[in-house]
Amino acid sequence: MVNAWDLSNQPNVALDNRTPAIQIPAPPSQETALNFEVRPASGSTVAQSQSQSPQPQSRSQSQSASQSSKGVIALNSAREPQQVAQVNPQQIATGNWYGASFPVENFQAYTSPFGYRQSATGGYSQEFHYGLDLAAPEGSYIRNWWAGKVVEVTDNTNCGSSVVVESGPWTHIYCHMQGHVEEDGSGRYLLDREGGLQIKLGQTIGAGDRIGRVGMTGRTTGPHLHWGLKYDSNWVDPALVIRAMYANQQQAASVSRQGMQ
Repeated sequence: MVNAWDLSNQPNVALDNRTPAIQIPAPPSQETALNFEVRPASGSTVAQSQSQSPQPQSRSQSQSASQSSKGVIALNSAREPQQVAQVNPQQIATGNWYGASFPVENFQAYTSPFGYRQSATGGYSQEFHYGLDLAAPEGSYIRNWWAGKVVEVTDNTNCGSSVVVESGPWTHIYCHMQGHVEEDGSGRYLLDREGGLQIKLGQTIGAGDRIGRVGMTGRTTGPHLHWGLKYDSNWVDPALVIRAMYANQQQAASVSRQGMQ
């Protein structure tokens, strides 16, 4: 089988923790992943679609640093939505996503979409879910979606042991990891001894690098990765990105098959 997402072919990306490369599974359906109504609370803002196509791109360190992600992982889910980017799927589908990695190994299913849902821990209350949940067996490795810099590592009662990475205008959040946060003279880091991982604050991470393992830390009812995305400080439905990545993969596979004929 042709693996169109072999990240070892990507230039200027470290090859650490990169075997095997991941084939992108079929994305969530539009009916499942996008069927929600944004109901902003008083004083909050719902962002309109960006006029600029939200593609992964480089941005100066000063610009990136100005968009602090501190505290962002506390918003795994909440009663009231923050800024939500209504990104045009046609815009995002034109992006070049060949350098991106699917974020989890041993993927099983998309379990909880972005948007309003019933409380994950029981009851009848509605909450806004700021990401996409990807089920995988406990201990499965989590891959960094796009090359960038670790801007936050923390233990949080909501997201559990978590990592936040910035890639230009994008911020990607990984929740419910195994391990715990430690801090010493060398800095602050997420340590997963059993998984052989130490992810340090300020560390540069390549696309596809293993940055953690699926766990049960934080507010969760089963082993999964909660994957959140922000673009220019606005939350984005990760299903849109996965669909664009999948479309690129299918296109690359088609070109490869034609070349073999």
